[in-house]
Amino acid sequence: MKPPFTLLDEQAGFVVLDKAAGVSFHSDDGAGLVVQAAQQLGYPLYPVHRLDKVTSGIIVLARSALVAAELTALFSAHQVEKYYLALAQGKPHKKQGWVKGDMTAARRGSWKLLSSQHNPAVTYFISQGYSDLPFRAFLVKPYSGKTHQIRVALKSQGAAILGDSQYQGSAADRVYLHAYALRFYLSGQCYSYVRLPGQGVHFQQLLASGLPQDWSTPWLLSWPAYTLPQKLSN
Repeated sequence: MKPPFTLLDEQAGFVVLDKAAGVSFHSDDGAGLVVQAAQQLGYPLYPVHRLDKVTSGIIVLARSALVAAELTALFSAHQVEKYYLALAQGKPHKKQGWVKGDMTAARRGSWKLLSSQHNPAVTYFISQGYSDLPFRAFLVKPYSGKTHQIRVALKSQGAAILGDSQYQGSAADRVYLHAYALRFYLSGQCYSYVRLPGQGVHFQQLLASGLPQDWSTPWLLSWPAYTLPQKLSN
């Protein structure tokens, strides 16, 4: 059985973990990720952002209330660059581009995208098809931080994430969404992390075929600029 997390980096003010898919961030039914990590590492940890239970990959936890406040401010101001890998079957409406729109709650804990943009979820994605694989790979950059944002964005493009039955994705051994890379500045120092997915037969197929080379440092790609409405940055 895969452990709930792998320690990627341990700084004086924070730690970086690779969360396993299926591990709950919150302690809803037993100890969640934060509690388990604090117990294993032997010191208190403070959440500053979160990942869905079904999502694997990079997550940052602060080691003090002071650093937690600093990191939370960075995430709230959208000054942390986040990049995700996803897999989906079928051909999307477009191979790359923006997905923008307000989100509203739907049935059974799901969300749906609206055409209005008063307080929008903003996502940009690029994708890569493979002649020998039955799915398409997506590199996704969320510019905002809404619940289920990437899952809803790709579904809206006709590319529901593989394994994501909540959003009509094809059946698979896991939900194929992975927090792949993270970059931010803290106290004048740049921190950047990349973590390839380790769970899932289809992710293993993808890695065997090879990711596009320029995806290895996603922050160096030519992502379009976007300024979120000021009310989202306060």
